Amino acid sequence: MTEDSNAVRTDWTAVEPSDHIRRSAETYRVVKAMEDALGRDSSDLWHTHFAQDLNWRGNVGCGVKTGYAQFIRNWVDPMHAAFADRTYTTERFLADGDWACCVGILEATHVGTFMGIAPTNRRVKIPYMDFWRVADGRIADNPVFVDFADVCLQLGRDVFAGEGWEAYDNGHREAPRP
Repeated sequence: MTEDSNAVRTDWTAVEPSDHIRRSAETYRVVKAMEDALGRDSSDLWHTHFAQDLNWRGNVGCGVKTGYAQFIRNWVDPMHAAFADRTYTTERFLADGDWACCVGILEATHVGTFMGIAPTNRRVKIPYMDFWRVADGRIADNPVFVDFADVCLQLGRDVFAGEGWEAYDNGHREAPRP
């Protein structure tokens, strides 16, 4: 993931608690409205939730999208092509000033090519963490972490070729020591 060169830093010594609570509530409202649209698959309305100059930053495998149009073209469209019957479950949601974040699971059916894997029609769980910065009533910055390695494993491809550290946890290998 690349660093946001336009990062907004908060001077916490200058933040009034009542203003912080108000901003947190507004951020929560904006992001929850977007999540509701996502859950209804109302992608035709997403432009009302995201800034046109959106900065979308994903972990390796997800890419970096500059602008709302690229976000739709290079993230939303490929996800919809690869996965149908999508159900989003937010496990935790936090709002803090201009930022909000969540941990969730996207359950979907693998119906299109994903990371070179032909459609399997398997139901998969896609773990994710989303962070959003709201500015002027829209999502302006969206760092995300989507566990595509886990999805690949569910579809039969171990991207770590058995070298993942789960082997230490399940007793298949001894963890190295310094």
